[in-house]
Amino acid sequence: MIALLEVESLAKRYGDSVVFEDVDLTVAPGEFVAILGESGVGKSTLLNCIAGLDSVAAGRVRIAGNEITALPEAQQALFRRAHLGFVFQAFHVLPHLSVAHNVGLPLLLQGRPDDARVLDVLAAVGLGGLADRLPQTLSGGQLQRVAIARALVHRPELILADEPTGNLDPRTAERVMDVLALQVKREGAACVLATHSRTAAARADRVLTLTPGGIVEGGS
Repeated sequence: MIALLEVESLAKRYGDSVVFEDVDLTVAPGEFVAILGESGVGKSTLLNCIAGLDSVAAGRVRIAGNEITALPEAQQALFRRAHLGFVFQAFHVLPHLSVAHNVGLPLLLQGRPDDARVLDVLAAVGLGGLADRLPQTLSGGQLQRVAIARALVHRPELILADEPTGNLDPRTAERVMDVLALQVKREGAACVLATHSRTAAARADRVLTLTPGGIVEGGS
C-alpha cells in the first residue's frame, strides 16, 4: 500500500500524564479511516498532532512524503493550508461572511480564488441555492455541510474530521456522514475521522480504536 499518511510511534504527554503512546497509523490515498474512542481518550489531540497543531513527545508524522513533525512552525502552517482540510464538531464558520465566502476562504488564503469551484462544491454537498446566505440562517446540518465544502474546496490530499456529527441529531448526523463519505470518495482525498459514534465509524473503509497504549484494529 502506498501511504499518504504515516504515523510512527507517536506519543503525547502532559507532564507525567500519558495521553497516548506508540501510535502507528498508515492511510492510503482515497482511504476513509475512522478512529473510535470514548471522550477524553485523546482523539482530538491525535488529529491535532497529525496536523502539526500540537507538539508530540515522541514519534513522527509524514504526509505525502513530508515529515510534518520536523518542519518549523511557519512551514507547518503553509503545509496545512495547501494539503489538509479540517471538519470540526463546532463548525467554525465566520458569522459575518456568506456561505460562499466561508467555503472560499482556503482558496483565498492560497491566493487563488475560484468562484466556480466554490459553487460546484456547494452544489455537491446539497447547498447549491444557499451561497449568499449568512450562517445564522442555516440549520446545524447545513452548517456542517458548509464545513465539509470548505474542507474540500482546495482539493486537499488529507481530510481530518473531528467528531463532525457530535452536535447533530441522529437523522441529521446520518445525512452529514452520507455527504462526507461520498464527497471524500469523489474528490479522492484520504480521510481520518475521529468519533465516539459507531454509526458514524461504520461509514469508513477501516475502523480503528485509540487506546492510551496505541491504536488497535477494529471497533472494540
